Amino acid sequence: MDVTDALRSELTAANDRLIATVARLSDADVAAPSRLPGWTRGHVLAHLARNADSQVNLLTWARTGVETPQYPDLETRDAEIEAGAPRPAKEQLADLEDSTARLSEVIRALPAESWSATVHGPRPPGYPAWYVLVRRLREVEVHHVDLDAGHGCADWPETFVRRELHDAMVSWPRGLGQVSEIVVEEVKDGDKHRQVWPGLGSGPVVQGDAWSLLGWLIGRSPGAGLRVMPEGTAGNQPAGAGPLPAPPPWPALSAPPHLPASPPEEYP
Repeated sequence: MDVTDALRSELTAANDRLIATVARLSDADVAAPSRLPGWTRGHVLAHLARNADSQVNLLTWARTGVETPQYPDLETRDAEIEAGAPRPAKEQLADLEDSTARLSEVIRALPAESWSATVHGPRPPGYPAWYVLVRRLREVEVHHVDLDAGHGCADWPETFVRRELHDAMVSWPRGLGQVSEIVVEEVKDGDKHRQVWPGLGSGPVVQGDAWSLLGWLIGRSPGAGLRVMPEGTAGNQPAGAGPLPAPPPWPALSAPPHLPASPPEEYP
């Protein structure tokens, strides 16, 4: 068993949660604004459906060895989202269910050796095909929040949060940000634990729980509950020391550097 088994199970559960949310939406709900500026919920749903098809392209590339771009080009991707956005709720749901099922079947049938093939999206770097599962999970979980339909950052599963926070940290454009350290705080069995990501740039230290930090880092939360400390003083002051700085653009990279080619037993 390797990480693809766990990722497939995660993706199935995430798809089920997303589809359950979409099934409750009316035509008026779908036409209403999402959390993404300029996009209705219909835009988000059209994007999710076409992104599923685009991941099929990448896994076809992995299986056949014939380069199959994720999207023909970004203009085509955007045009398909605009064309699909005005559809009524029933059509949006059917498209999402169908595209999700197509991707799930391709994932199920992919030969074990194909998960080690290198593919890439619209921008570098390339990455092993098993990381396609991580990227699709990211799309489903983050855009589920973007629908603004009752599913928030606090609803993300712990496994997803810890993996995405790890990937955001190892992909951080060091030296260019406005944050010097990120400190992840948690309580387990009554004991406090901290994980420190140092050397990020010049600026204050930002501390908080994993869910709040991830939501802020990827632009889905204003950072309520996070603490800001002067550089070099992580954990030494009980109160905030200033406004929350802006995180760097996310995602900084299509995939983190130094991913193993073959699916590891677990990731990260």
